[in-house]
Amino acid sequence: MKNHSLPWFVLPLILFIILNHSHAKQTESISYDLRFDQLINKLYQWRNHQTQSQEAQLKLSTPVVLAGVLCFIAASISSAGGIGGGGLFIPILTIVAGVDLKTASSFSAFMVTGGSVANVMCNLCTTSSKFGGKILIDFDIALLSEPCMLLGVSIGVICNLVFPEWLITMLFAAFLAWSTSKTCKNGVLHWKMESEELRRNECEKLENGLVKDGTFDESEGIKTAKEPLLGVKGGCKLRFPRMKMGVLVLVWFSFFGLYLLRGDRHGQGMIQIEPCGAAYWIISSFQIPLAVIFTSWILCKKERVKSQGSDHEDEEGLIRDGPSRKLLFPRMALLAGILGGVFGIGGGMLISPLLLQVGIAPEITAATCSFMVFFSSTMSALQYVMLGMEDTHTALIFAVICFAASLLGLGVVQSAVRQYGRASLIVFSVSIVMALSTVLMTSFGALDVWRNYVSGKYMGFKLPC
Repeated sequence: MKNHSLPWFVLPLILFIILNHSHAKQTESISYDLRFDQLINKLYQWRNHQTQSQEAQLKLSTPVVLAGVLCFIAASISSAGGIGGGGLFIPILTIVAGVDLKTASSFSAFMVTGGSVANVMCNLCTTSSKFGGKILIDFDIALLSEPCMLLGVSIGVICNLVFPEWLITMLFAAFLAWSTSKTCKNGVLHWKMESEELRRNECEKLENGLVKDGTFDESEGIKTAKEPLLGVKGGCKLRFPRMKMGVLVLVWFSFFGLYLLRGDRHGQGMIQIEPCGAAYWIISSFQIPLAVIFTSWILCKKERVKSQGSDHEDEEGLIRDGPSRKLLFPRMALLAGILGGVFGIGGGMLISPLLLQVGIAPEITAATCSFMVFFSSTMSALQYVMLGMEDTHTALIFAVICFAASLLGLGVVQSAVRQYGRASLIVFSVSIVMALSTVLMTSFGALDVWRNYVSGKYMGFKLPC
């Protein structure tokens, strides 16, 4: 009997140990979930406290000063790549300064405008011997891209209102991760090509001894060129494409006029219309034929100039390219505008990798992107002002900070490019900004998505009005 009673005694003991161990695991898992949820709650409490303390009025304080310093650094890095930097400004203002997302977006429009003004001023007065002594801005690309980019921004804003936040965060992370990877690969490729070219030039210098328009250092056997890679100041005296600039200004005023007539979805505009009514959507739809008309007119004008055999102002432009090449830039600008509107950032960060991907030189990409960002950012800033934006004086101070930072960043990067002969530094600066923006804005969005999920809020598609 003893031998048979032993298993009946051991079996309940084993079951008790197993159940107790399973209960301990469940308790540990629940406690881990509670700790994680408490961490999320603490982060939100801190963020809400920061927002409420700054909600009444932005005053000079330690968080605001720290945000200004970080924005100065972000603008100096962004200016080198010709991108706006909104992907860095918005997280800095919301996390460090504690402002709400709406205020951060309006401030970002002013800051991007300040940086783009500095970029355009420098690029209009800078020529490049590498590209035949011409201005680095490719006005042909800007002409073909700007109408479709402005149209894409409007479409993207509507998509931003309709799409759930989790979808926007996933799209943002996926696209910027892909763009960052492609941009880094382009930077490495340009670096290798520049290294090969520098080695070739070094061999030629050693063979020839003295080179025309240069001096020869006999102790080192290295030529010091007198002519910089990016040219010298004074490009403003060269011919200026007034016609192309006039067309760009016309495009800007045409779209801005539609925005003024339409107003926002709450009915705030030049004319009294029903918010999100039939008149609102009819005026909004006029942007599509407007973009098509401008793009078609620009293409037809270029074809007419080509048929006449005229090569002035277009010797190195898009005249030499086929129809597919010409339509490539409007398609890219439309995609960049849509994504920029969906993500709430400027199109410079999105179109710059696309231009690099199709083989546009880094110097031309940076100058052209900053020129295009100037038009889109000024339109956004003016819309915020006309819709009753608060703290305009503080936004202007941040814009001046970014203006000075952009001048500093451009000077440092152009000096480095002239000294080392590596334009790939511009590509790497774009990669840095994109990588930081991916991490900051994705983390910020993921935090909001998690909080909405925990609180049980609706996370599906919404109506635009």
